[in-house]
Amino acid sequence: MTDRIDQPLRVLVVDDQQLVREGLTALLELTDGVVVVGAAGDGRQALDLVADRKPDVVLMDLRMPVLDGIAATAEVRDHFPEVAVVVLTTYADDESIAGALAAGARGYLTKDAGRAEIGMALRAAVAGHSMFDPVISARLAAALARSTPPPARDRLPDGLTQREAEVLGLIAQGRTNAEIAVALFVAETTVKTHTNNAFAKIGARNRTEAAGYAIRHRLG
Repeated sequence: MTDRIDQPLRVLVVDDQQLVREGLTALLELTDGVVVVGAAGDGRQALDLVADRKPDVVLMDLRMPVLDGIAATAEVRDHFPEVAVVVLTTYADDESIAGALAAGARGYLTKDAGRAEIGMALRAAVAGHSMFDPVISARLAAALARSTPPPARDRLPDGLTQREAEVLGLIAQGRTNAEIAVALFVAETTVKTHTNNAFAKIGARNRTEAAGYAIRHRLG
Protein backbone atom coordinates (compact mmCIF):
# COMPACT_ATOMS: atom_id res chain seq x y z
CA MET A 1 0.00 0.00 0.00
CA THR A 2 1.33 3.36 -0.98
CA ASP A 3 1.90 6.06 1.60
CA ARG A 4 -1.26 8.16 1.85
CA ILE A 5 -0.06 10.80 4.32
CA ASP A 6 -1.59 14.20 3.44
CA GLN A 7 -3.47 12.72 0.50
CA PRO A 8 -7.28 12.93 0.61
CA LEU A 9 -9.20 9.67 0.54
CA ARG A 10 -11.06 9.41 -2.77
CA VAL A 11 -14.51 7.91 -2.17
CA LEU A 12 -17.24 6.78 -4.56
CA VAL A 13 -20.75 6.64 -3.05
CA VAL A 14 -23.14 3.99 -4.41
CA ASP A 15 -26.82 3.84 -3.39
CA ASP A 16 -30.00 3.51 -5.43
CA GLN A 17 -31.85 6.18 -3.43
CA GLN A 18 -31.00 9.71 -4.53
CA LEU A 19 -31.73 11.21 -1.12
CA VAL A 20 -29.35 8.74 0.54
CA ARG A 21 -26.63 9.38 -2.07
CA GLU A 22 -26.90 13.11 -1.58
CA GLY A 23 -26.95 12.76 2.21
CA LEU A 24 -23.89 10.51 2.27
CA THR A 25 -22.04 12.80 -0.11
CA ALA A 26 -22.78 15.82 2.09
CA LEU A 27 -21.82 13.86 5.21
CA LEU A 28 -18.51 12.67 3.79
CA GLU A 29 -17.61 16.12 2.51
CA LEU A 30 -17.66 17.24 6.14
CA THR A 31 -15.10 14.55 7.01
CA ASP A 32 -11.49 15.70 7.14
CA GLY A 33 -9.24 14.08 4.56
CA VAL A 34 -12.09 12.72 2.44
CA VAL A 35 -13.18 13.79 -1.04
CA VAL A 36 -16.21 12.32 -2.84
CA VAL A 37 -15.26 11.74 -6.48
CA GLY A 38 -18.67 10.53 -7.66
CA ALA A 39 -22.00 8.92 -6.84
CA ALA A 40 -23.79 6.05 -8.59
CA GLY A 41 -27.34 4.72 -8.41
CA ASP A 42 -26.61 1.07 -9.23
CA GLY A 43 -23.75 -1.37 -9.47
CA ARG A 44 -23.26 -0.96 -13.21
CA GLN A 45 -22.93 2.81 -12.91
CA ALA A 46 -20.54 2.22 -10.02
CA LEU A 47 -18.22 0.09 -12.17
CA ASP A 48 -18.18 2.74 -14.89
CA LEU A 49 -17.31 5.43 -12.34
CA VAL A 50 -14.62 3.29 -10.70
CA ALA A 51 -12.94 2.99 -14.09
CA ASP A 52 -13.32 6.72 -14.79
CA ARG A 53 -12.75 8.37 -11.41
CA LYS A 54 -10.20 5.96 -9.86
CA PRO A 55 -11.48 6.10 -6.25
CA ASP A 56 -9.51 4.61 -3.36
CA VAL A 57 -12.63 3.09 -1.83
CA VAL A 58 -16.28 2.51 -2.73
CA LEU A 59 -19.05 2.92 -0.15
CA MET A 60 -21.46 0.31 -1.51
CA ASP A 61 -25.16 -0.31 -0.93
CA LEU A 62 -26.36 -3.90 -1.44
CA ARG A 63 -29.94 -3.96 -2.76
CA MET A 64 -29.90 -2.05 -6.06
CA PRO A 65 -31.34 -2.45 -9.57
CA VAL A 66 -29.37 -3.45 -12.70
CA LEU A 67 -26.44 -4.86 -10.70
CA ASP A 68 -26.64 -5.40 -6.96
CA GLY A 69 -23.95 -4.49 -4.46
CA ILE A 70 -22.60 -8.00 -3.94
CA ALA A 71 -22.12 -8.58 -7.67
CA ALA A 72 -20.66 -5.10 -8.09
CA THR A 73 -18.25 -5.69 -5.20
CA ALA A 74 -17.01 -8.90 -6.82
CA GLU A 75 -16.52 -7.05 -10.13
CA VAL A 76 -14.58 -4.27 -8.43
CA ARG A 77 -12.32 -6.72 -6.63
CA ASP A 78 -11.74 -8.72 -9.85
CA HIS A 79 -11.06 -5.80 -12.20
CA PHE A 80 -9.84 -3.09 -9.82
CA PRO A 81 -8.10 -4.95 -6.98
CA GLU A 82 -6.46 -1.74 -5.77
CA VAL A 83 -9.91 -0.30 -4.94
CA ALA A 84 -11.39 -1.22 -1.55
CA VAL A 85 -15.10 -1.72 -0.92
CA VAL A 86 -17.03 -0.97 2.27
CA VAL A 87 -20.66 -2.02 2.43
CA LEU A 88 -23.21 0.39 3.93
CA THR A 89 -26.69 -1.11 4.00
CA THR A 90 -29.87 -1.52 6.01
CA TYR A 91 -29.55 -5.31 5.76
CA ALA A 92 -27.74 -7.28 8.45
CA ASP A 93 -28.90 -10.83 7.68
CA ASP A 94 -26.42 -13.69 7.50
CA GLU A 95 -26.84 -14.20 3.75
CA SER A 96 -26.09 -10.56 2.94
CA ILE A 97 -23.08 -10.44 5.27
CA ALA A 98 -21.59 -13.71 4.00
CA GLY A 99 -22.22 -12.72 0.37
CA ALA A 100 -20.54 -9.34 0.76
CA LEU A 101 -17.52 -10.79 2.55
CA ALA A 102 -17.16 -13.57 0.01
CA ALA A 103 -17.30 -10.97 -2.79
CA GLY A 104 -14.37 -9.14 -1.21
CA ALA A 105 -15.84 -6.29 0.84
CA ARG A 106 -13.35 -5.06 3.45
CA GLY A 107 -15.94 -3.56 5.76
CA TYR A 108 -19.63 -3.90 6.52
CA LEU A 109 -21.68 -1.20 8.24
CA THR A 110 -25.39 -0.70 8.75
CA LYS A 111 -26.99 2.64 7.98
CA ASP A 112 -27.14 3.38 11.70
CA ALA A 113 -23.41 4.15 11.46
CA GLY A 114 -22.31 7.73 12.06
CA ARG A 115 -19.89 9.91 10.12
CA ALA A 116 -16.90 9.08 12.33
CA GLU A 117 -17.54 5.34 12.09
CA ILE A 118 -17.95 5.48 8.30
CA GLY A 119 -14.73 7.49 8.01
CA MET A 120 -12.84 4.97 10.15
CA ALA A 121 -14.14 2.05 8.08
CA LEU A 122 -13.14 3.73 4.82
CA ARG A 123 -9.61 4.44 6.06
CA ALA A 124 -9.26 0.93 7.50
CA ALA A 125 -10.30 -0.60 4.18
CA VAL A 126 -7.77 1.43 2.19
CA ALA A 127 -5.09 0.38 4.68
CA GLY A 128 -5.99 -3.26 4.01
CA HIS A 129 -7.86 -3.85 7.26
CA SER A 130 -11.44 -4.86 8.00
CA MET A 131 -14.00 -3.07 10.13
CA PHE A 132 -17.50 -4.18 11.10
CA ASP A 133 -19.97 -2.27 13.21
CA PRO A 134 -21.10 -3.95 16.48
CA VAL A 135 -24.29 -5.34 14.92
CA ILE A 136 -22.34 -7.11 12.19
CA SER A 137 -19.66 -8.38 14.58
CA ALA A 138 -22.41 -9.86 16.75
CA ARG A 139 -24.00 -11.55 13.73
CA LEU A 140 -20.65 -13.03 12.68
CA ALA A 141 -20.02 -14.35 16.18
CA ALA A 142 -23.52 -15.82 16.34
CA ALA A 143 -23.13 -17.47 12.95
CA LEU A 144 -19.91 -19.12 14.07
CA ALA A 145 -21.49 -20.20 17.35
CA ARG A 146 -24.27 -21.94 15.42
CA SER A 147 -21.80 -23.67 13.16
CA THR A 148 -20.87 -27.27 13.62
CA PRO A 149 -17.50 -27.95 15.28
CA PRO A 150 -14.47 -27.91 12.96
CA PRO A 151 -13.91 -31.21 11.13
CA ALA A 152 -11.21 -33.57 12.27
CA ARG A 153 -7.67 -32.33 11.66
CA ASP A 154 -7.08 -34.65 8.72
CA ARG A 155 -10.28 -33.37 7.09
CA LEU A 156 -9.65 -29.63 7.34
CA PRO A 157 -9.82 -27.93 3.93
CA ASP A 158 -6.79 -26.78 1.95
CA GLY A 159 -4.29 -28.44 4.28
CA LEU A 160 -5.07 -26.15 7.22
CA THR A 161 -3.85 -27.15 10.65
CA GLN A 162 -6.25 -27.11 13.59
CA ARG A 163 -4.62 -23.96 14.99
CA GLU A 164 -4.79 -22.19 11.61
CA ALA A 165 -8.49 -23.04 11.44
CA GLU A 166 -8.98 -21.61 14.94
CA VAL A 167 -7.22 -18.40 13.95
CA LEU A 168 -9.39 -18.04 10.83
CA GLY A 169 -12.50 -18.56 12.93
CA LEU A 170 -11.45 -15.81 15.32
CA ILE A 171 -10.63 -13.49 12.42
CA ALA A 172 -14.20 -14.04 11.21
CA GLN A 173 -15.39 -12.80 14.60
CA GLY A 174 -13.54 -9.54 13.98
CA ARG A 175 -10.78 -10.25 16.51
CA THR A 176 -7.44 -8.47 16.19
CA ASN A 177 -4.15 -10.39 16.34
CA ALA A 178 -3.67 -9.20 19.91
CA GLU A 179 -7.12 -10.46 20.90
CA ILE A 180 -6.52 -13.79 19.16
CA ALA A 181 -3.23 -14.16 21.04
CA VAL A 182 -5.04 -13.70 24.36
CA ALA A 183 -7.80 -16.14 23.39
CA LEU A 184 -5.33 -18.85 22.33
CA PHE A 185 -2.74 -18.16 25.03
CA VAL A 186 0.05 -17.64 22.49
CA ALA A 187 2.32 -14.77 21.48
CA GLU A 188 1.06 -12.26 18.93
CA THR A 189 4.00 -13.15 16.66
CA THR A 190 2.74 -16.75 16.70
CA VAL A 191 -0.69 -15.56 15.63
CA LYS A 192 0.88 -13.63 12.74
CA THR A 193 2.73 -16.76 11.64
CA HIS A 194 -0.45 -18.86 11.71
CA THR A 195 -2.34 -16.10 9.88
CA ASN A 196 0.27 -15.81 7.13
CA ASN A 197 0.39 -19.59 6.68
CA ALA A 198 -3.40 -19.84 6.56
CA PHE A 199 -3.74 -16.97 4.08
CA ALA A 200 -1.19 -18.63 1.78
CA LYS A 201 -3.06 -21.95 1.90
CA ILE A 202 -6.53 -20.53 1.22
CA GLY A 203 -5.43 -17.77 -1.17
CA ALA A 204 -6.83 -14.94 0.96
CA ARG A 205 -5.55 -11.44 0.20
CA ASN A 206 -6.87 -9.84 3.38
CA ARG A 207 -8.73 -10.50 6.63
CA THR A 208 -12.14 -9.92 5.04
CA GLU A 209 -11.59 -12.66 2.47
CA ALA A 210 -10.29 -14.91 5.26
CA ALA A 211 -13.44 -14.20 7.30
CA GLY A 212 -15.64 -15.11 4.36
CA TYR A 213 -13.68 -18.35 3.91
CA ALA A 214 -14.05 -19.21 7.61
CA ILE A 215 -17.81 -18.64 7.46
CA ARG A 216 -18.22 -20.74 4.31
CA HIS A 217 -16.19 -23.61 5.77
CA ARG A 218 -17.65 -23.27 9.28
CA LEU A 219 -14.33 -22.80 10.99
CA GLY A 220 -14.36 -21.57 14.56
